Amino acid sequence: MSVLKSRPVLRWLVPVTAVVTVIGGGAALGTFAAQAEPSLPPRTAAQLLVDLQTSRLEGLSGTVVQRADLGLPPLAGLVAGDGPAGLLTGTHTLRVWHSGPDRQRIALVDTLGERDVIRNGRDVWAWNSRSNTATHRTLPEGAAGAGSQELPVTPGEAADRALAAISPSTEVSVGRSATVAGRDAYELVLAPRDAASLVHQVRIAIDAREHVPLRFEVFADGSDKPAFEMAFTQVSYARPDAEQFTFNPPPGVKVTEETAGRQPADAPGKRPAHGERPDVRTVGESWATVVVARLDGAGAPADRAGDGSTGDAAALLGRLPKVSGDWGSGRLLTGKLFSALLTDDGRLIAGAVTPERLYEVARG
Repeated sequence: MSVLKSRPVLRWLVPVTAVVTVIGGGAALGTFAAQAEPSLPPRTAAQLLVDLQTSRLEGLSGTVVQRADLGLPPLAGLVAGDGPAGLLTGTHTLRVWHSGPDRQRIALVDTLGERDVIRNGRDVWAWNSRSNTATHRTLPEGAAGAGSQELPVTPGEAADRALAAISPSTEVSVGRSATVAGRDAYELVLAPRDAASLVHQVRIAIDAREHVPLRFEVFADGSDKPAFEMAFTQVSYARPDAEQFTFNPPPGVKVTEETAGRQPADAPGKRPAHGERPDVRTVGESWATVVVARLDGAGAPADRAGDGSTGDAAALLGRLPKVSGDWGSGRLLTGKLFSALLTDDGRLIAGAVTPERLYEVARG
């Protein structure tokens, strides 16, 4: 069970649109450069976990920068675009505002336009200035959030997911103190005990006074630089003005009304309901979890047959290195933090594990 499940302060309740529309920013890669370590009273890992559980946050605003260097092979188009896969490379910048459990806003800006996701009470707006289009949803009474998402958009949300993995499979310790966005911070370090995991460490910098995650880093085995990191470069704990959460459609904008409490069936990154994906299952647990999906002949999950993008995906996957063993044969995609195996019998097997673990799953 996540140690943060009862803590709404770190659950940025935004619809999946906020993630699938993330676009590249202009932040420099040196944004997270190390600063002198502050002198802080010692705290144990258990105390830091209690700090995270008991913290309360009334308001927050700031700038978050994310950088990913996963060591993917240069397969043009495989991880490009505005979808979640686009977050697997490069640097991205966004502005965030938080004012209680039912008011959040995320703004993503590049040289060509702006994309915003705003929740204000039961109203959720997603706006794209480039296409001058907006979608509006009215949440059911008492809804806990605006929807699920595939990828985290703040260090706090990333930390929530990592902390959910704490179990006998994880070693927890305290790292060095740090200064993040001008704030003194402790560092909580999570290290998988399973040798099959490609993750060496997860490091979470926690504000020493407000107990809010300010930076989230994932280090791959054999590397002293993070393969994935996201951090506040500027943060304020003052409650944002109410006008930050009010959306007034610009002149000429095309507004689409969505069904209350749900996303369109064809929304990018939409998570199917329980029982809707019998062609996808998981093997293992915690850091060594592996996802197994049965693909159609075009190289996509069976329920996506007919998608015009599947032919291109199959062509790209066909360029991957060929591998074989007593489990069969297929093609292998490897990065710093994950491996994916496309078998010739139509399975996609992937996880943040070594290729050897994928072969074991393929065999079994």
